[in-house]
Amino acid sequence: MKYFLISLLLFAFSSCSVAQQRYSSKNKKAIKLFEAGKAEPGLSIDYTTNGPNFRGGIALMDKALEKDPNFWEAHMIAGEFAEMLKDYPSAIDHYKAALAINPKHSSTGSTYFYLANLQQAMGDYESAIKNLDLFENHKMANPELLMEAQGIRASCSFAANALNNPLDFNPINIGPGINTKDPEYFPTITVDGKTILFTRRIEDGRVEGPIKEQEDFFVSTLGDNHIWSKAISMPSNVNTVNNEGAPTIGADGRTLVFVGCPDVTGEFYGENRTGKGSCDLFITKKLGANWTTPVNLPGAVNSFHWETQPSLSSDGKTMYFIRGIRGRNSTNDSDIYFTKKDANGNWGPAVRLPDHINTPEQEESVLIHPDGRTLYFASRGHIGMGGSDLFVTRMDENGNWSKPQNLGYPINTKFDENSLMVSPEGEIAFFASDRDGGYGDLDIYYFLMPENLRPTRTLYFEGIVFDAETRKPVPGKFQLIDLKTGKEIIYSEADNLSGEFMVSLPLNRDYALNVTYPGYSFFSQNFNMNNPEGLEAIHMDVPLVPINSDRPILLANVFFDLGKSSLRNESFVELNKLVEFLNENNTLTIEIGGHTDSRGTNNLALSQSRAEAVYNYLVSKGIDSKRLTSKGYGSSAPVYSDEYIKKLSTEREIENAHQSNRRTEYKIIKK
Repeated sequence: MKYFLISLLLFAFSSCSVAQQRYSSKNKKAIKLFEAGKAEPGLSIDYTTNGPNFRGGIALMDKALEKDPNFWEAHMIAGEFAEMLKDYPSAIDHYKAALAINPKHSSTGSTYFYLANLQQAMGDYESAIKNLDLFENHKMANPELLMEAQGIRASCSFAANALNNPLDFNPINIGPGINTKDPEYFPTITVDGKTILFTRRIEDGRVEGPIKEQEDFFVSTLGDNHIWSKAISMPSNVNTVNNEGAPTIGADGRTLVFVGCPDVTGEFYGENRTGKGSCDLFITKKLGANWTTPVNLPGAVNSFHWETQPSLSSDGKTMYFIRGIRGRNSTNDSDIYFTKKDANGNWGPAVRLPDHINTPEQEESVLIHPDGRTLYFASRGHIGMGGSDLFVTRMDENGNWSKPQNLGYPINTKFDENSLMVSPEGEIAFFASDRDGGYGDLDIYYFLMPENLRPTRTLYFEGIVFDAETRKPVPGKFQLIDLKTGKEIIYSEADNLSGEFMVSLPLNRDYALNVTYPGYSFFSQNFNMNNPEGLEAIHMDVPLVPINSDRPILLANVFFDLGKSSLRNESFVELNKLVEFLNENNTLTIEIGGHTDSRGTNNLALSQSRAEAVYNYLVSKGIDSKRLTSKGYGSSAPVYSDEYIKKLSTEREIENAHQSNRRTEYKIIKK
């Protein structure tokens, strides 16, 4: 809850002020017990919490009240101590009792404010609003608390309305492959939705100290029967005797960023690991079947403060995370930041999200969806049900985030909600809960996300990059570019050993895909995701043609209007890539080839004009005309012959074949 820590100040004030005034009680034994109880938290330790002995103080206040039931000061201190223990029902009872004995005991009416705050935390929104009315009408009400009361009132009104308009919510336990008697939480998933990685708190006798528990990562895969396999532990170079938690896995399942914390000394982060203070972010990568030894995240993100809850964008170039500020004079605050990765793999300085996202209270978790534009997060500072609620905000075309939207009841409740994960297609969301009916402690559940809260549906493109001549794997580099804006949406790399790749494809865009690697001509493909027609995924292997080959290379993102030879604007993304390729390989001479299908007339002249249009564009971008030739082939060199096309059964297949024949290519004629 937002304001209960103010009780520390109230305790200090009460201890001071009460000592300087006459008590309401005249019973000397009650006063003696009261003063002993007031001092008890500072004199002894509560070994169940390892903190001040508030329980002992409450016990002495109860004895004082036995001597004098109208001793309202004892009720107030007992209520504050109960609040510190998060025993809100007891605190509410004591505050109510103090007000019943003497409604005017506070010169500012602040007891009504603190009572309302507790009632909000307990979900008693109507009572909270009534006590806020009493507080706000008090002539001497504290101006700062009046401002805070407005926020509590807004949240109570929102919550009361949300309770009357619940969302359809039916959480389902993800099953025994993942959930056990131990706590499982912080799930993260690959873009194909087939691999889930999560944190499990386990018993471990190696842990120093009285509590022999620590956090490790486990991985489960989705079987053909749609049942998650029995989770297995990550390797020992990732999981250590220290805590590893809050993981985020790259879209392709080959990059893992997580939180690593030191041991009780505050210095040892695990074998071969170094930290910069408190909890830091670490990174490991999967090469073939093996994970590299994690290292402190390169760059400028980790600091003396604590960094946690990382969330990688699907292209692996942007990461959102939570930074908590620690220091002698700091408030108990944590905010959402993001960082960008440079070409050398270093992460730049952290940038705080704007104030309409971050609040003066705590933001506690963050998730960037694979669509790259939908951000889910937990916050204690926005209007909500009380405690920590889940929210969503969306980035517009100009990079601005929308006003956060509360996910509503019963996704959010009076309790703390945190660490939501939303599947790539956006229909399913995952979270951790210790609700009844589970396998033990916290379990991972999933539910159907309401449509208005879903992100942009995201598919994926997977396969293997290989040498077109030798068939050996190649670690190609991927660029996915929005043809409308020319902006790079996704950057990724194939596996260094296997050539395997997985790239996310958010819907409602037209993409140019380019795959490059030194010593090869670049590969291009077009993905029009404005109308995917029920697609779930795209599997396509990528053959990279060596520069020393004379094979023609398709320019899949060069476009002309029907029957015309003027380049459409969407073509410039691809042609600029060709300019870059020719500049990097400045000894090459290429032929631009134009091709048509067999339909229509004057195909040869049209193909020649289109090849010349590409030729002229390259020259306009500074490519020496001596390195270029152009030739129109008409319909003489089809990908699919007319005889083959006649055998096709559907109009869609026939049109796709003709479209493949209408193309622009280049081939290297001099090296």
